[in-house]
Amino acid sequence: MDSGIGLLAAATAVRRLRPDADLVLSSAPDTMPWGPRTPQYVNEQALAVAEAAAEHRPDALIVACNTASVHALPALRARLEPDVPVIGTVPAIKPAAAGGGPVAIWATPATTGSPYQRGLIREFAEGVAVTEVPCPGLADAVEHGDQAGIDAAIAAAAALTPGDVRAVVLGCTHYELVAQRIRAAVQRPGLPPLVLHVSAGAVAAQALRRIGAVPDPGAVAEGTVTVLLGGRVGTLPEPALGYDEGRLLQAVGSAR
Repeated sequence: MDSGIGLLAAATAVRRLRPDADLVLSSAPDTMPWGPRTPQYVNEQALAVAEAAAEHRPDALIVACNTASVHALPALRARLEPDVPVIGTVPAIKPAAAGGGPVAIWATPATTGSPYQRGLIREFAEGVAVTEVPCPGLADAVEHGDQAGIDAAIAAAAALTPGDVRAVVLGCTHYELVAQRIRAAVQRPGLPPLVLHVSAGAVAAQALRRIGAVPDPGAVAEGTVTVLLGGRVGTLPEPALGYDEGRLLQAVGSAR
């Protein structure tokens, strides 16, 4: 679940680990972006999107949205667990800080500076130079396939990113869809390759562990893909097909 197509990265990661898994992709694009919204609004929308997914009786629910994980995870777990394990998406601050820094965390305005993110920095990045970089408009531009908007938002965030940064944590799942464009904008000539830290792979692996499923990338059976938009069955939005992840999910699953 996510506000929009930010869930593509996690869904693709699950698909690669278990090609036979049936996937339900639940979002509410008419309500996004959640990044600049109030915590109460995020809670309400996240619960509605999660409950739409829960009607399909999933084995687990991945909250493939950093903003929803920051603000709504306790409410989602209270509503769905223990029947449905709920796996949140945590910015990959711990592995980024392990490299020694300096580190930049790109995130939505709602996540940047939040007590949740600041707590992760205190816990996992003590003694490491960390810069929190708000990225207003980037998730919205990615959602709508607005190429000029993506370029402008990335350029603005890159301008706020210190030149000596060696690792960037992508603290919004939408950003993972344009990771290479972010890398190109932040990479400084003459410096070692920038390390980007994303969450989709780790979240997918954790979801499988929670339900006792073993990764089987070579599985022959092919799972289905069910798309829910505002609780109604639909198809992947056209902008989703502008990204590798969207095209993969459309090609390997029977979208219905």
